[in-house]
Amino acid sequence: AFALGVLYLIGSLATRVIGQQLLLGFEGLLEKVPFVHMIYSSTKQVINALQPKAESVQRVVLIDFPSSDMRAIGFAMRTLTETNSGQEWTAVFVPTAPNPPSGYLEIVPSDKVIAVDMTADQAMAMIISGGVVGPDTLTFTHKTPQA
Repeated sequence: AFALGVLYLIGSLATRVIGQQLLLGFEGLLEKVPFVHMIYSSTKQVINALQPKAESVQRVVLIDFPSSDMRAIGFAMRTLTETNSGQEWTAVFVPTAPNPPSGYLEIVPSDKVIAVDMTADQAMAMIISGGVVGPDTLTFTHKTPQA
């Protein structure tokens, strides 16, 4: 049993090391292709930034942007409370295509934020592809205004 455990541990370690080396080699190849490198590295940075953390959960939302007749996909990063009125606002990061890190940070009244049944991966794929890749249907969840 001990020998099997040691062999399993060595195999697991080797797979991780070799797997990481293969991934680093692949990323090295991508760095040599200018346009692909820009998209890949930008996407990697945004996805790393949007990975759920224990203390804050980002969610995919829609907001009126750039006008009330249009919607933009964004990531609700956190909520804020305005000190004088007590109104709740949401900080929404709206990535741009095809270079998501060059997006906008919009501070939006929380009752104007529309939750969507889309994962962060689906949203990023849709943004990077310019809308070509994405779900065929969406379910919106409107927040009810607080009185």
